[in-house]
Amino acid sequence: MSMTTIAPEQVNSIVWNQHNDPFEILGSHPIEQDGKTVWAVRAYLPNASAAWVVIPEQRKEYPMQTVHHPQFFECTIETAELANYQLRIKEGEHERVIYDPYAFRSPHLTDFDLHLFKEGNHHRIYEKLGAHPTEIDGVKGVYFAVWAPNARNVSLLADFNLWDGRKNQMRKGRTGVWELFIPEIGVGEHYKYEIKNFEGHIYEKSDPYGFQQEPRPKTASIVTDLNTYSWTDEDWMEKRRRSDPLTQPVSVYEVHLGSWLHASSAEPAKLPNGETEPVVIVSELKPGARFLTYRELADRLIPYVKELGYTHLELLPIAEHPFDGSWGYQVTGYYAPTSRFGSPEDFMYFVDKCHENDLGVIVDWVPGHFPKDGHGLAFFDGSHLYEHSDPRKGEHKGWGTLVFNYGRHEVSNFLAANALFWFDKYHIDGIRVDAVASMLYNDYCREPGEWLPNKYGGRENLEAADFLRQVNHIIFSYFPGILSIAEESTSWPMVSWPTYTGGLGFNLKWDMGWMHDMLDYFSMDPWFRQFHQNNITFSMWYNHSENFMLALSHDEVVHGKSNIIGKMPGDTWQKLANVRCLFSYMFAHPGKKTMFMSMEFGQWSEWNDWTDLQWDLLQHEGHQRLKRFFQDLNHLYRSEPVLYTQDFAQPGFEWIDCSDNRHSVVSFIRRDQDSDDFAIVVCNFTPQPHSHYRIGVPQKGFYTELFNSDARPYGGSNMGNLGGKWTNDWSLHSHPYSLDLCLPPLGVLILKLDKKKTAEVMG
Repeated sequence: MSMTTIAPEQVNSIVWNQHNDPFEILGSHPIEQDGKTVWAVRAYLPNASAAWVVIPEQRKEYPMQTVHHPQFFECTIETAELANYQLRIKEGEHERVIYDPYAFRSPHLTDFDLHLFKEGNHHRIYEKLGAHPTEIDGVKGVYFAVWAPNARNVSLLADFNLWDGRKNQMRKGRTGVWELFIPEIGVGEHYKYEIKNFEGHIYEKSDPYGFQQEPRPKTASIVTDLNTYSWTDEDWMEKRRRSDPLTQPVSVYEVHLGSWLHASSAEPAKLPNGETEPVVIVSELKPGARFLTYRELADRLIPYVKELGYTHLELLPIAEHPFDGSWGYQVTGYYAPTSRFGSPEDFMYFVDKCHENDLGVIVDWVPGHFPKDGHGLAFFDGSHLYEHSDPRKGEHKGWGTLVFNYGRHEVSNFLAANALFWFDKYHIDGIRVDAVASMLYNDYCREPGEWLPNKYGGRENLEAADFLRQVNHIIFSYFPGILSIAEESTSWPMVSWPTYTGGLGFNLKWDMGWMHDMLDYFSMDPWFRQFHQNNITFSMWYNHSENFMLALSHDEVVHGKSNIIGKMPGDTWQKLANVRCLFSYMFAHPGKKTMFMSMEFGQWSEWNDWTDLQWDLLQHEGHQRLKRFFQDLNHLYRSEPVLYTQDFAQPGFEWIDCSDNRHSVVSFIRRDQDSDDFAIVVCNFTPQPHSHYRIGVPQKGFYTELFNSDARPYGGSNMGNLGGKWTNDWSLHSHPYSLDLCLPPLGVLILKLDKKKTAEVMG
């Protein structure tokens, strides 16, 4: 039967895309008429010339009539129930049969989901918002949901609707979440959101919760199922859950995946099924080069880092970003690993292989700011949604980026859930939170008058501090044994203290003071070092105020700063010896360790993110020996609990002598937590060797020389102590015994009491 059940104004609200709940008009609607249930089925079908309602169970079709508009169709059907009907649509010479999206009214988001999200406590909101393959009423499809509370209308733009925003208009819920289920589509669909504000302006946005994006310069999100990969790292995950990383060795190799090594563009990247994928040429790279894929990196990077003995890989941000030259620090896809190197499943494979090879994975995470790219979070729903509206709080002018509004619950929920997401879906082992200082201070890089004080009149960003506490509380609650590392360059108190004590909740903080002191000290001529002994010793004055990570990162080898070896004074031999001396002291000093790629073989040039590292240097003996030095240093570090179990406990470190500035020598003791083992460390920071240098030690016996940075295999002069030294019964440095040592030039010695040999000889 045919009858008109809708007014022209209602039709126009759909045609002009001005209705925030198209389900009120479109789809099927029961109407009581003469004591009978009559179903009115309505559809807005741009480009259609005719349409029919198909009821498969009845094997019947009902022609639809145009109502008030040439592409607005309606028909009425006398039936008690109407479910899972289809639409047959004629468009020009073509016909297709589809399920009507507006027949599926069951929301994926519950009232409780929306309540938690609104108060900022939906920890796994990424399982609700975004695009999710699912099944409703026996029909498979994809459910879409996006938070845009200030939008007038939101539509899907996608492959399946020919990027026509009229065809799939979404429904707005009471908390500003727009949703729609599209039947009979699945993984691989490209999509965006078309968002209109109340002034009629249109914004085409990628999905903030999208799990995958197109390779740049394209910006569409891609429907992805993150639950299909079969992980094989159960043992690793269980071991991590039961461990305390603060008492474990942590030696981190920081790497930028886009410039560690490139492949030839003539060599197609292989897919898991043995097929190949098209090569993505990057114009800024050298001719004939392309990025390695995650799977290729698993085959080449992981064995290299494992051979060197590092415990963790730290990846510069791998969240999706539009510009290669940003190194990943201007994120547009917080929930999507960058497609430059492959698919989400490929990145899962990379992490899985790291765990298989006893390597943890740390990802740089950027909650401090985001770029202004039109497809990203900026002015997302036609208003300042994710950022502050006042530029005195919402903009980093120096960086050209925007600042998150941490006081808005849904925004803090977006970020906190994102931190959890990487641990949950990708099994990562830690995050290094970038630019924490920029988050904590309202006046960061701002002149007077360019910032707003907090409610107490101070410069501290109290909302950001609360947000960081929330993030750390959440991730450690779900995943004990992980790392949360703050790149925080100020004296903000208790950064690495637990949240229940009032701390920010990180378990490690980069020691930026140590880094600056070391680089200043080692860059000066050794003769002048006697006047700057404080550079070497000062870090221990504040060492126990935080859990520190000693880091020499990518920031120290760019922008005219030279690479590490280039900072060192002297001829080539002295430069290499200084590098060995610096890193030996770093690994013996309390704190976990991070160093940037290329430092391990002495790259001369600054890091260039468009080219390979200078791998050709490894054809030279000096660079080969430096690489072997790092390999042995890492393996020593991992094998000696005295060097890591008490990094953050006062009994773990004791100065023997820190005041011999005349010789630029320091000596100290490192102690184990679970035994009475200890190591003696002696550092000579000048090229002048000392053949009889005496230090006090706490126990009598034979001290084996475990490590000598001046050894011949590392390119040193091979001065040392012939494998070890016996103590003398001469008290010194408040200890009852002493050692008469030969200190090599620019050398570090690590010695340990040989209890077995001592007992055999001394009874």
